[in-house]
Amino acid sequence: MYRRELLKGLSAVGASVALSSCAPKRIRANIPGVTCLPRVQVSTDRITRSICGLRPYRPSGFVVRAEKLNDTLVVHNYGHGGAGITLSWGTAELAVDLGAPGHVGPVAVVGCGVVGLSTARLLQDSGFAVKIYAKDLPPNTTSNVAGGWWFPVSLSEPQFRTPAFEDQLLKAAKFAFERYQIMMGWRYGVRWSRSYMVNNAGFTETGYYGKQSVLRPMMPEFRDLAEGENPFPGYQYVRQFDAMLIEPPIYLAALMQDFHLAGGTIEVREFHSAADLAALPQKLVFN
Repeated sequence: MYRRELLKGLSAVGASVALSSCAPKRIRANIPGVTCLPRVQVSTDRITRSICGLRPYRPSGFVVRAEKLNDTLVVHNYGHGGAGITLSWGTAELAVDLGAPGHVGPVAVVGCGVVGLSTARLLQDSGFAVKIYAKDLPPNTTSNVAGGWWFPVSLSEPQFRTPAFEDQLLKAAKFAFERYQIMMGWRYGVRWSRSYMVNNAGFTETGYYGKQSVLRPMMPEFRDLAEGENPFPGYQYVRQFDAMLIEPPIYLAALMQDFHLAGGTIEVREFHSAADLAALPQKLVFN
């Protein structure tokens, strides 16, 4: 199910609890384990600002590959679409495994969003001196305004997914899933949250949200709700599972602090060509 359908489902739960009866300021919810929810006050005059983050989406999914530019090895890691925060640690691990073995000396990372910071931290953990080059820093990156729900949303189109890509996705997702769990708590802004998928036509069980999904082991508390448990009026099929929720402004600030504490440095600059990358003093560059 795409994001716009999920948002429709979230608005549906707001309508569901608003129609129930409870105390004046708290509303009874028809959700197992939840007694009451605070009343949600939604109106256009309560909007404080509207923002937009551009996502480098590719129908065939993210790209992790190496390219030689003269005596510089450039490892590309981009195209995450709506799954940048979700897969950041995982694709960073794929990229580091591709470029770091055998390298001696300092390393450069281009970009200071969630993927760049994750890559830089993994390189530091491996003992490298790392410098980040970036046009913008948090909070002026797309990652800072992204929704940090842990799941590969808007990642690729089914008809373009190859077995090789699915294998990369599974490796990246498993690594990221485990990494985020050791970052739970207030400092990184990571917590578990109950998630719901709603549909009137049933679910594609071989898709990412399905019972046969390759990501099924990373969907704890997965089950379909019975008719009497359904808190979403207007939807026949409701599926729940628990997922991690990452608060980007908190999370990115913590990553930057970790990067600096580990001796990392940052230079604000732009790159206009591949030749600019090849001209860097570091001979291993992660883009």
